[in-house]
Order: sequence, then structure tokens, then C-alpha cells
Amino acid sequence: MAELDTSGKDGKKKGPKKVSTRIDMTPMVDLAFLLVTFFMLTTTFSKPKTMLLSMPEKPKPNDPPPPKVDERVTTTVVLDKNNRIFYYRGVESPEVFTTDYSADGFRKMAMEMVAKGKSLKRDAVFIIKPTEESTYKNVVDILDEMKITDSKVYAIQQLYPQDKEIIARYKQENNITD
Repeated sequence: MAELDTSGKDGKKKGPKKVSTRIDMTPMVDLAFLLVTFFMLTTTFSKPKTMLLSMPEKPKPNDPPPPKVDERVTTTVVLDKNNRIFYYRGVESPEVFTTDYSADGFRKMAMEMVAKGKSLKRDAVFIIKPTEESTYKNVVDILDEMKITDSKVYAIQQLYPQDKEIIARYKQENNITD
């Protein structure tokens, strides 16, 4: 066994040498920072949830006209203020309905249109037209509903004057004030 030499300069043995009880913590701190850095770099933070939205290109003058859509499965959806939705089918004297964003409101109607389209072997078409009074949240909500109801064909368009007239006439006939 090895023996600890506790002798002084003159070779005489003195009492036992006191060993320091201090522990060097530097390596442990280094290891802790390395682990923190490792976990920070390898952890996946919450990723933003986005919806892929493809916007069509503007038609060129020499492009052929777009194909006609079947009015039986086409619904024009007008987003208005106060979380109100107006929708109608057809162009010639359309019958206007109003609903909200609830499961028994727009979602139920959209699912019925998708089912009707499938029975006709066509995709239901939704033309979404936000008004100036609608909010960004309304547009996002309606796009979510399109995804939930598995609607494959929908487009966002501007609100045309004839759409404004149709909605204004409906509001007047049903005494809807904002």
C-alpha cells in the first residue's frame, strides 16, 4: 500500500496532513450547461399551424374562359359583420338564407351541399365573399369550416355590387338592422 509522506522539510514526521473537503463543482456546472443547451437545441417548439391556400393566377387576355359551374351545387357565401353569414344559390332571383358559424349553422349547410354534390357526382362549390365589415377571424373560420366539411372546391372573391344588392334586399325584407 502507498503511504502518505507527511514529513516536513527536515524529514521529521508531523501530524496528519489535513486534506481539503472542498469539492470542485466546475465540471458539474459545465455538464449542466451542456445538457441545457442540448435539450434546447433538440426540442421541437410548437410549430405554427397554417393552412395551405392556393390563390389562382389572374387570367391573361388570350386564356379561354373558365368552365361553367353547376348552379345546383354552387353556393355563394357572404361574410357580414356580427359573425353573420348570408348564403344563396344561383344568380337569377336567388333565395337568401342567413346563419352563423356554429355546428348547426354553416357547417350543417355545407355538409348537406357536399353530400348533394356527391349524389350528383360533382364537387360542391363555395364562393366566399367577405364584406368590408367582416373580420379576418371570419375568413379564417370559414376556411376552417371548408376543411372540416371536406369541401374541395372553394374560392375567395370580392363582393360585387349585385351581391350587395341581393343582401341589402334580404335585410330590408326581413327587417335586419345592424
